[in-house]
Amino acid sequence: MNAPVTAFPQPVTAARIGIGGPVGSGKTALIERLIPELQARGVDLAVVTNDLVTKEDAERLRRSGLIDPARVEAVEAGACPHTVIREDPTLNIAAGDDLEAKFPGLQLLIFESGGDNLASTFSLDLVDWWIFVIDVAGGDDIPRKRGPGVLRCDLLVVNKTDLAPHVGVDLEGMLAEARRVRGDKPVAATNARSGEGIAAVADAIARAVLFAP
Repeated sequence: MNAPVTAFPQPVTAARIGIGGPVGSGKTALIERLIPELQARGVDLAVVTNDLVTKEDAERLRRSGLIDPARVEAVEAGACPHTVIREDPTLNIAAGDDLEAKFPGLQLLIFESGGDNLASTFSLDLVDWWIFVIDVAGGDDIPRKRGPGVLRCDLLVVNKTDLAPHVGVDLEGMLAEARRVRGDKPVAATNARSGEGIAAVADAIARAVLFAP
């Protein structure tokens, strides 16, 4: 009897991606949209969330009904959020290793950083590829500030596009400026509340770390 064909090849260890960005930019909402999108493509995934002194984001995902609660681990940073994703990511590495041990065949691990500033970046000891999320309500000057998160991430997501007319932001101008400062690195526009643009983000993840065409 032929073995079932899965959507993506099984890696020896799970690919690890990071999602960072300022407080309130929509990181958790983006993950909530990505989970069913990736699962529909046959991706076996789990999530590690980071907060300073709580497990709020992890509990939100566990209650969502989108994913087995056992597939969500929480890391309490206890310091600046970027410390455990950049300077010393050992707590996150251990949490990821624990999930891989629990779920053999895991293909993708998503690490969500606690909310941080535009200087937040991920250590490549922790992740293979990472997303930085900014939001329209934060101001259309964010790309011009050329923060390391905006410039260095593998994919920049400009979220909450629906708010542009309500906060006086020229969305197309903001996206054009983001593409200009990032050169040939990609930029995606999303509305995580409605799901607009989520498929494009999932496509980028699939191409970058899941070896999908």
